[in-house]
Amino acid sequence: MTIQLYNTATRSKEAFMPLDPSNVRMYVCGPTVYDRAHLGNARPVLVFDTLFRLLRHEYGSDAVTYVRNFTDVDDKINATALARKEAGAEGSLEDLVRERSNETIGWYHEDMAALGALPPTHEPRATEFISQMIAMIEGLIEKGHAYAKEGHVLFRVRSYTEYGKLSGRSVDDMIAGARVEVAPFKEDPMDFVLWKPSDDELPGWESPWGRGRPGWHIECSAMAFELLGESFDIHGGGNDLTFPHHENEIAQSKCMGHGFAQVWMHNEMLQVEGKKMSKSLGNFFTVRDLLDQGVPGEVIRFVMLSTHYRKPMDWTEKKRREAEKILAGWYWTIRGSSLKEVSDAIISPIKSDLNVSAAISAMHKMAREGQTDDLRSAMAFLGFPVDEALVSASIMDTARALDDIADAMHDSEHLASISKRFEELRKAALVTRDFAEVDKLKNQLTDIGVEVRMSKDGVELRPGPFFDRDQLEALK
Repeated sequence: MTIQLYNTATRSKEAFMPLDPSNVRMYVCGPTVYDRAHLGNARPVLVFDTLFRLLRHEYGSDAVTYVRNFTDVDDKINATALARKEAGAEGSLEDLVRERSNETIGWYHEDMAALGALPPTHEPRATEFISQMIAMIEGLIEKGHAYAKEGHVLFRVRSYTEYGKLSGRSVDDMIAGARVEVAPFKEDPMDFVLWKPSDDELPGWESPWGRGRPGWHIECSAMAFELLGESFDIHGGGNDLTFPHHENEIAQSKCMGHGFAQVWMHNEMLQVEGKKMSKSLGNFFTVRDLLDQGVPGEVIRFVMLSTHYRKPMDWTEKKRREAEKILAGWYWTIRGSSLKEVSDAIISPIKSDLNVSAAISAMHKMAREGQTDDLRSAMAFLGFPVDEALVSASIMDTARALDDIADAMHDSEHLASISKRFEELRKAALVTRDFAEVDKLKNQLTDIGVEVRMSKDGVELRPGPFFDRDQLEALK
């Protein structure tokens, strides 16, 4: 089965055919580094981390290049640095901007590592590619797709006839339905900034249009071209970036004659307890907030991946508790197991547009049926730590506690009685060749989390990590 991915540009699921199977290339829009990553920022990281793992599995770890950028030149960063300066911080505003960016990037790395995300191949900072941005802007001016005015350079949106194709809207509809900046230096309300002036305090770079800094959209176009070439395979990000950011990236790059991205992928947004996450509702929190509250990174990862990436993801306390229980059970199950080639029962659904929830269902089946090597390998493939030393302490404490519970139930008279009945049914079935009653009892036991181990020596019943004590006691 080939990888199938939903392409926003065509609004359909397509067979993924890389431009060069020996050099599969993916670009994902990264964070603007002015503060801690909130929970919503983590979703694209985990979605495209899963895709990165799948591509490496299919084409080889050395055959995949994954770029995720840092936007470290932005008005929000400037505002944060200015607030620090006004609060008495030493150094120039430019020094404080750099200090804040470095600090935030460090936090981001720590938080995403705690969620089990692999580091991308390249993590370019926008400030490292200013000369490439200037060169691209100059090229757009030469081709008539951009113009300079009053220290600004703007892109002529109407010069690109396919503008709006990705988001499915016409330029006139966008103007009618959007709040766009109307400035005296704009030829058209929809024209967007490629370069803008900086005063003496703000970070800035010399350019043909005076000292200034790039607009947000040109940053990703320039970095993608520099690191991945004129054409590459996949461009991803949250669906809030479809317009205007990704629409503008396409326009700039296509007008430079670049093929740009072949497949566009967008994850849906995150909610908290059924509501949009916002500070005004009091349900806004960062990844670090959860980690500091004792929520293991594995739990955050599990909850995030349990919902298909193209559906809204709802973070709830109930899901968090269920994830902790499931993971503890899985870690209890894989004790003493070994890694092997990841099962096709895991790879096949993930190859179908990253259907991780179906893969998780297969992992539940592995846990119930004692396929410990397969479960361990699936967990490792999906980014969950399988070395006990790397697993969160609270998860391992719960997993170890399951031993005591299972031992107590294993020695119960009721389970011994059921085991005896199972053995009698099995012996009778070996004579009559009618295993209907044996299969019925086995399914009942499996459904309530009891492991059924049959051998030539007899039958052993042992409560697994997910057994339901009440249903076990009710079983006649």
